[in-house]
Amino acid sequence: MRATSLTQRVAPQLRAVDVQSRLLTDSPANVTPFGPLERILRPLLADAVSWSHRFNPASATLARRLAQAGRGQTTTDFRAQQLLWAAGGLAGSTLVMVLLAASGSADVPLAVIIVLGCAVLGFVGRDHVLSADIRRRETRMLAEFPSLAELMALAVSAGESTTGALERICRTATGELAGEFALVLAATRAGKPLVDALQEFSNRTRLAPLARFVDGITVAVQRGTPLADVLRAQAQDVRDLAKRELMESAGRKEIAMMVPLVFGVLPLTVLFAVYPGIALINLGF
Repeated sequence: MRATSLTQRVAPQLRAVDVQSRLLTDSPANVTPFGPLERILRPLLADAVSWSHRFNPASATLARRLAQAGRGQTTTDFRAQQLLWAAGGLAGSTLVMVLLAASGSADVPLAVIIVLGCAVLGFVGRDHVLSADIRRRETRMLAEFPSLAELMALAVSAGESTTGALERICRTATGELAGEFALVLAATRAGKPLVDALQEFSNRTRLAPLARFVDGITVAVQRGTPLADVLRAQAQDVRDLAKRELMESAGRKEIAMMVPLVFGVLPLTVLFAVYPGIALINLGF
């Protein structure tokens, strides 16, 4: 009953002939344990999410956040996952409330509020997990940046071009930042200028040290300035930034440790020091 789109009609005419049967290809990965049911309902859920995107102006922001998290999924897939999380929270809380109602210890208005709250928490919780993934990925990228910047500086000092240095990094290094450099290299091989590919990389990651890295390479490529010294200086700046953040984190944890010390350990110490004297005074009387 689904209408065939123009892309689906034209696509077989534009690709090379594939002699392999489509029955032997791998099916898409399932999000839920209900495999056949999910494959049946996935197109309907995708249509519902696409229809809801017409009234949601934050789709571009969500697409940028998905790119920051390094996920290959679309905004439609993410919204579908949010709906599944909300449905899971709704189903789980409804089951608990039904069991409580069967035992006679449930209040109907409170139960409705709890069920709706669990559904909202499931929807918002998926977004919170995405934010946590973005923070973890940015932390890993900043940790990898100094070593990769020095490796690139060494390759440039040995006489390789900027593209050759990126290709060497993609061959020898692994990790989140090396994967982003592989995307930059793939864009340049597809015909896009290196400066434009690096600007897309900067817009995709949205990290200040990486933005300065891209600006330094852009200036070096356009004006012919030495690139190796710039890369080494940027790597040292990121290391200094990591040291400052470590010191700030240690300072915050030191202040947080004062709470159990003042309200937990210190009262017990005073109690152990004062109680024997009070006991002896009571015995004296």
